[in-house]
Amino acid sequence: MTETTAPAIGPADTTFGHPKGLMTLFFMELWERFSYYGMRALLILYMTSTAGGLAMGTEVSGAIYGLYTFGVYALALPGGWIADRLVGQRQAVLIGGVIIAAGHFTLAAPIVIPGSDIWSFYLGLLLVVIGTGLLKPNVSAIVGDLYANDTPERRDAGFSIFYMGINVGAATGPLVCSYFAENVDWHLGFSLAGVGMVIGLIQYMRGTPNLKGAGELTGEEAEPRQLRSAKKQFRAALVVAGVLIAAVVGLIKGGILPFTIIGFAQSTGLIVVVVAVLYFSYVITVSCRDTTERHRIFVIFLLFVGAAMFWSGFEQAGSSMNLYARDYSDRVIFGWEVPTGWLQSVNAIFIILLAPVMGMIWVKLAERSPSIPVKFGFGLIMLGVGFLVLAWGSLYVPEGAAADPAIGVSMNWLVVTYFFHTVGELALSPVGLSSVTKLAPHRLVGQMMGTWFMGTALGNLVAGLVAGRIENRPPEELFTVVAVIVVVAGILFLLFSKVINRMTHGVK
Repeated sequence: MTETTAPAIGPADTTFGHPKGLMTLFFMELWERFSYYGMRALLILYMTSTAGGLAMGTEVSGAIYGLYTFGVYALALPGGWIADRLVGQRQAVLIGGVIIAAGHFTLAAPIVIPGSDIWSFYLGLLLVVIGTGLLKPNVSAIVGDLYANDTPERRDAGFSIFYMGINVGAATGPLVCSYFAENVDWHLGFSLAGVGMVIGLIQYMRGTPNLKGAGELTGEEAEPRQLRSAKKQFRAALVVAGVLIAAVVGLIKGGILPFTIIGFAQSTGLIVVVVAVLYFSYVITVSCRDTTERHRIFVIFLLFVGAAMFWSGFEQAGSSMNLYARDYSDRVIFGWEVPTGWLQSVNAIFIILLAPVMGMIWVKLAERSPSIPVKFGFGLIMLGVGFLVLAWGSLYVPEGAAADPAIGVSMNWLVVTYFFHTVGELALSPVGLSSVTKLAPHRLVGQMMGTWFMGTALGNLVAGLVAGRIENRPPEELFTVVAVIVVVAGILFLLFSKVINRMTHGVK
């Protein structure tokens, strides 16, 4: 990681007892999440829509959605490296935001370039993936830099405020973008996501002086020799990537390598699983220095698997559950049709309401707080319960619901599902991040955090592939299968919790 110089912050540089730079990062994250979740709420709806959309089948759309969300998290790894070795986190956030905005406006390009829908669509998605990979991991790192010399309590409070920005953006983005996309024009929704990112960039550039040096490239990594070496490595990586892409494209065009979007998504998932197993096997057998380290790394592997399974269900919010809201839910209230994407805000609203409650519960339990595997098991079971609720509601979907939004089942089935999913997320996600940093040896923390992101990326990819089945399977059958898989996984975490706890060797 980058060696940073702690910013000198005095009373004049604070707002409500926190560094002024926190507000700069708060609003940057808010608007970035506004743009991300605003666009995500539209994505699969636009791809499958025959009214101004791309009119793709759900299986292909689900695969594209999965690859897109996979890329967003997978590119956090090179995005972090670029910040740590080349430009610093502050510049990485700025560059990432510019690329994200360009991606959203490229998605909106068919407004001014008729007939360019499919090419601008793929290019726009690629730009958003690259930009988010640069911005997302580094904006959080700058928050940490702001509190480099502060107390753990104020640091935790600062991150709590920062994460509130995430959820405010995630709640408002779908409300704004979905309304205009579904009622006016799809591309206007993409444009508004871009406008949100531009607003975030403007306030970020204006508030940069408040960061007081946080996020800058300093120390050994800022030395000319190190920078030259990093640039050389970066150029070599680009050349290798370019050659590989050109070779694959050549093989596909020559008919030697069969290619489909669905096949590519499935192959990507399989490759990630194989690489993860080989990587953890190598670390456990070669890199670990004693039995304690081996046991703890194995626990991280179990958390990787649990996290991938959790996100493979949870992230269906933007895919299969979004399609369910459109095709099977009664969205008419007092004669007005609620935009499908508005239901994408429910999870973020529940997080804003429930996060303080869950936090107080863990604090009150103190030493009696559930262990790492128990919280993972609880999170997976809550995810499964949510899908069982949705499967139950699907039994009451009337014939012809997909053609008439006024005759589907109540939206409350989805709202209750999101409630259980949010409770599961609050139990599993924070403890997963914290546990990885505690379990990994100091020299391997960065790599192990990378595996956490890859678990999230893998889960997103699987979520898209599963969502593609909703067209060919009854929703009650699809959601029941998902529920059973994650509930069984949760029960296994609970059954083996004592064994897993012993393997943590005292890490709580």
